[in-house]
This record gives sequence, C-alpha cells and structure tokens, in this order.
Amino acid sequence: MRRDVVEAAQNGEHAAFEVLATGVGDRLFAIAFLITRDRQRAEDAVQETLVHAWRELPGLRDPDRLDAWLYRLVVNACADEGRRQRRWSAEVRMIRSEPTTEDGARSLADRDQLERGFRRLKPEQRAVVVLHFYAGLPVPDIAETLGVPAGTVKSRLHYATETLRAALEADARVGAAPNGRTA
Repeated sequence: MRRDVVEAAQNGEHAAFEVLATGVGDRLFAIAFLITRDRQRAEDAVQETLVHAWRELPGLRDPDRLDAWLYRLVVNACADEGRRQRRWSAEVRMIRSEPTTEDGARSLADRDQLERGFRRLKPEQRAVVVLHFYAGLPVPDIAETLGVPAGTVKSRLHYATETLRAALEADARVGAAPNGRTA
C-alpha cells in the first residue's frame, strides 16, 4: 500500500504526498532536532526537506527507498541550516518527556549526561549516531543515505562512541570527586 502512495505522490497527487509527509514528519523532525540541537532550525530543516522531496519525488527511482532518501535529504538540510548559522549549535534544549521508571531523577541525570557528551560530537558524527541508534539503520544503509563509503560511516560511528564514552567517564570522575571537583 505504501508503494502505491509513493507512486501516486510521484505522479503529482497532493493528497498522496500529504499522507507521506504526515507519516514521516515526526521522524524527520526528531532526526533534525537530534542533529541540530535547535527546535527552530530542526523545523526549518524539515520544511526544506519536504519542499525538496515534493520537487524531486518524481525522480526517485525506487519507491521502496523513500525513507532512506528522506533521511539523506533531512541530514543535508540540517547541514545547510548549520552553514546558514555559520556553526552548529551546542545549546541544550531538553525534549520534555515523562519518566517511565520510578527513578525519574536518575533518568533525567543520565539523559543530561548523554546530552553533554552529544554536544561534543561533530555534526557528521551526530548524523551517523542518530541514523544508527535512533533510526535503526545499518551501516550500509547509512553509507548509502549519506553518500559516503561504509568505512567512513564506521569511522564516524567509532569516533563518536569514543567521544561519548570519554565524556561519560569524565563526568563520572567529576561526580566521584569530593565537592564535584577533580583532584
């Protein structure tokens, strides 16, 4: 059924494109927000992605690859937003959610610690981490989506996890020191 909707949208049916855009809009926003770390820039990136998708959809050769194609468009739109701002924002803005465990404070502390580590990543590393861990794409699909070799994806993923690990270990050392100070 989804292939039929994609093909209808490729033929210029506005209603079919609206169904597609509505179906992927939240996912695209989440990816854009995780990469840009800024709500307004993420919204702009998604808007740019959808406009570009509408214009270029007739040229999509394989309707079954729509998601990967849209992920590539949103990552590129995020990069465009970053270039417009002349830098990638390191500002932290928490996505509000209700804790699902009894220990909501611990969950919030863990999320804050991950956020601090995530801020240290380069935009290319953020994109790979988001596509791998959030969108669940395997390395070959990420490589195809971003238009880079699989080795580059593996390298970015490796360095990103090392950076995150180092940030978490540094936070743990600071938290273990008396008065939160390092020795």
